[in-house]
Amino acid sequence: MKKSIKTFLKLAGKDMIARSANPAIVRASTIYFKTMQEMRNHQKKISKGKNVAHWDYGRQGSQTTIQLQNILKELEQSYSVFLTQTGFGAVALAIMSVCRPGDEIVISDCVYRPTQKLTTQLLKEFNINAIWYDPNSFEDLKNKVTKKTKLIYVENPGSNTFEFQDLGKIVSFAKKKNIFTAIDNTWGTAYFFKPIKLGFDLSITSATKYYSGHSDVMAGTLAVSKKVYKKVWWYNHLSGYRLSADDAYLVIRGIRTLDLRMNKHHENTLKIIKWLTKQKKISEILYPYKPSSKNYKLWKKYYTGASGLLGIVIKSKSKSSVYKFINSLKLFGIGYSWGGYSSLGVYNDPVEMGDRRFFKIKKNNHLLRLHIGLEDTNDLISDLKNALKKVK
Repeated sequence: MKKSIKTFLKLAGKDMIARSANPAIVRASTIYFKTMQEMRNHQKKISKGKNVAHWDYGRQGSQTTIQLQNILKELEQSYSVFLTQTGFGAVALAIMSVCRPGDEIVISDCVYRPTQKLTTQLLKEFNINAIWYDPNSFEDLKNKVTKKTKLIYVENPGSNTFEFQDLGKIVSFAKKKNIFTAIDNTWGTAYFFKPIKLGFDLSITSATKYYSGHSDVMAGTLAVSKKVYKKVWWYNHLSGYRLSADDAYLVIRGIRTLDLRMNKHHENTLKIIKWLTKQKKISEILYPYKPSSKNYKLWKKYYTGASGLLGIVIKSKSKSSVYKFINSLKLFGIGYSWGGYSSLGVYNDPVEMGDRRFFKIKKNNHLLRLHIGLEDTNDLISDLKNALKKVK
């Protein structure tokens, strides 16, 4: 019987040998084999990318990490999935697996700030050139591609500024040019959008956020197509990326309720936005909620839902009063790593944005990032209402 992904997430990873609803946490460096022949045959299976119940050495993971990889492979609809210690580790793994000296990477201007630093600073040391394109212009992307372009890197929606791009066009264009494609899909996760199924070669998700959902673990996932599998396997094997069994277990625990949480985040966010649109001090809301907007149409074209992360723009001549707004919030924590069950808020100073070439904030406009959690929306609205009184 074919099961929906909602049912699959509840059933996967059970340990029927131990008669446990959850997988065992297997910590191991040494993996035992009965004979040398068994060891060599098993190593051949691993090198060919075949499904295995255990590895040949603990550096690659354990039965617990394999359980998580199998769950994610089904969720992502991908050829394989690699695990890293952090979400940014998955970014680095994707880029370093396919780019080599002399190559160029065409990258969206709205990516995560550490990704900017990796591509402009570290890659430069390896003679790999990063070329930035305007996320609001597909024509600009096309014009930036050269014969040296090895990878097109997208973050959708954009980090902090939430630009949505026409992903199908990007994939189609890249395939015609024989260029690899990568996307940071942390905002929507594979529950709302499956990049590999669309045609991307590499799909990055910070499992620290929605996959875990409890703000208590750091992890990253990289789903890949068959086309890039061997490249990623080779670099992953040599670089020593590995997720611990304990952290893998925590992600499995969280991912069982991914569908419930993501749907609730979306529902709560729309309720908050309905209230925000009526507030005169809020000049703009960065989230796909207006059916007439370009971002909404591009979101609707590829996604089945939206997460709890959004941006708001407050118009004020007093930055300190906008800080007071954030500081006055009682239910919104001030902190990073959204994607957990609780609400968060931060003021996006230029340092948060990195070097942006195509986005400029208007004078007396202040960009804030909110994560809408799983609390009662009436309480969240009351909190926001009281805090907005601080804005002058």
